[in-house]
Amino acid sequence: MVPGHPLSVLIVDDHAPFRTFTRRLLDGDGWNVVGEAADGATALAAVAALAPDVVLLDIQLPDRSGIDIARQITLIPGAPRVVLMSSRDASDYGAQLRTASGCGFLPKHELSSAALASLIEGTAHTARK
Repeated sequence: MVPGHPLSVLIVDDHAPFRTFTRRLLDGDGWNVVGEAADGATALAAVAALAPDVVLLDIQLPDRSGIDIARQITLIPGAPRVVLMSSRDASDYGAQLRTASGCGFLPKHELSSAALASLIEGTAHTARK
């Protein structure tokens, strides 16, 4: 994060308890959580309305694949950085994840402010196993 300028984040996950946990975690570490979405359609609308710096995006959404949503987001001029996440390991997604749009993948069990910042800054591997 840029000192004195917290990055804005949109959290996209279909499980409300996980969104709440993630919001508390990131807010507590100085991120600016600007919104939440529970499905792909709402995520796309929120990206357009809120213009977040970062979209933390679950791969398995009820209406569409997060990988497809990431591709759509990255086509938007001035697109936010997209970090895909899942409760499953990167190896479960194989080539799908390697060709996905975004700046990385973060397993949900490894979610932390530092891990997210590291991916965004490009200092971590984009697919952890």
